[in-house]
Amino acid sequence: MGSPQNIYDDPEFFAGYARLPRSELGLSAVYEWPAFQRLLPASLRDARVLDLGCGVGYFAREARARGAREVVAVDLSERMLAEARARTRDSSIVYVRAALEQFEPEASAFDLAVSTLALHYIADYAAVARRVAACLVPGGRFAFSVEHPIYTAAGTGEWHVGPDGAALHWPVDRYRDEGERRTRWFVDGVVKYHRTVETYVNGLLDAGLRLVRLEEPEAEAALLAERPAWREERRRPPFLLLAAERPR
Repeated sequence: MGSPQNIYDDPEFFAGYARLPRSELGLSAVYEWPAFQRLLPASLRDARVLDLGCGVGYFAREARARGAREVVAVDLSERMLAEARARTRDSSIVYVRAALEQFEPEASAFDLAVSTLALHYIADYAAVARRVAACLVPGGRFAFSVEHPIYTAAGTGEWHVGPDGAALHWPVDRYRDEGERRTRWFVDGVVKYHRTVETYVNGLLDAGLRLVRLEEPEAEAALLAERPAWREERRRPPFLLLAAERPR
């Protein structure tokens, strides 16, 4: 297994990512945010939260706004963490630079662990799931989003288009061949790891967690009114969202 990928510290990649609506506008512009909220506990009041792959800190700040006692927010990218710190004025959010593959959270220390669109960059998902399960208190929850396996299977990240440029269909191939996929996203050579829905779900169960919810979201009406192009995403699910709990 190679060293953890740190594509977000590539200047060209980071510049492209910074122009995305979710980077500029925050959670209000995030396609899957309404569905992700359904994965969360009813209340975060006084919760201890772990944010794995925190990016520029949007969820960390949201958790504190919802009453979380403290947030430990982890990311490998120094550029992302620098931006997160610049946008955050809250001593109860602690930003930590670490690779998710190597980060060892304290046992039974958190009420909620989240990860948004980070785990498809991680080769050993099962190991992360086990460490997260161990860091949760009984009744604690793990909620995460990843690129949907239908999205990652072929590895191209692109629609097949007709002569007029219209999207014809999304290729799904090599679905059961789990492992590394190299694609272009702002730059060439971005490494992602394809795994099946089965593997994502069973990774949680094998870690001793209890499945709570699964979402394959589509953009909701308010967001579609602002971004009509998102209707195309309904033709294949771009994201998979899962929530599981440590049994009491």
